[in-house]
Amino acid sequence: PGGLGRRQRAPELVRGGQDPHGADGTMPAVPGLVLSLHVAPASRLPMEPLQEAELASDGVVGDFHRGRPGSAPVLLQDEEPLLELGLNPGVVMENVTVRGLAVNGLSPGTRIALGDVVVEVLEECRPCSRMEEIRPGLRRQLRGRRGTYATVVAPGTVRVGDSVAVVDAPERAALPG
Repeated sequence: PGGLGRRQRAPELVRGGQDPHGADGTMPAVPGLVLSLHVAPASRLPMEPLQEAELASDGVVGDFHRGRPGSAPVLLQDEEPLLELGLNPGVVMENVTVRGLAVNGLSPGTRIALGDVVVEVLEECRPCSRMEEIRPGLRRQLRGRRGTYATVVAPGTVRVGDSVAVVDAPERAALPG
């Protein structure tokens, strides 16, 4: 009498399907972060770490590969495969290493904010024979997780510690039928 049964909730706590704190049952996306930034000073030299990098429409300012035909402007890499394989950021020649957002496997056309900079995923970076120079067997170990090529759609400066988040993802293709 006068109490609520186990399956009943006070009407004032069930406003439009929300919980008493106004949440709608979904969690906001937790952004990742830029763990490290690197540029290639010249062909076949080790990557140089940076605290901040200028990303232009044709690549990372100061990177040997910037604007070269056949080169994608930016190579993004997840921290996880590097940790699993005992590699330091920059060793597999990526420009941007991220933590907390799995960039490997994102669909082409996905847009990612790196701080105020926006890049668009182009394609997976397939491990090349250079990976064998780092460590025998590394090419095979990195298959499917060597990183993701992206192009810069909103240039600017990105800094170590900046947030990383998907800002736009392409619609999935409709299945035939």
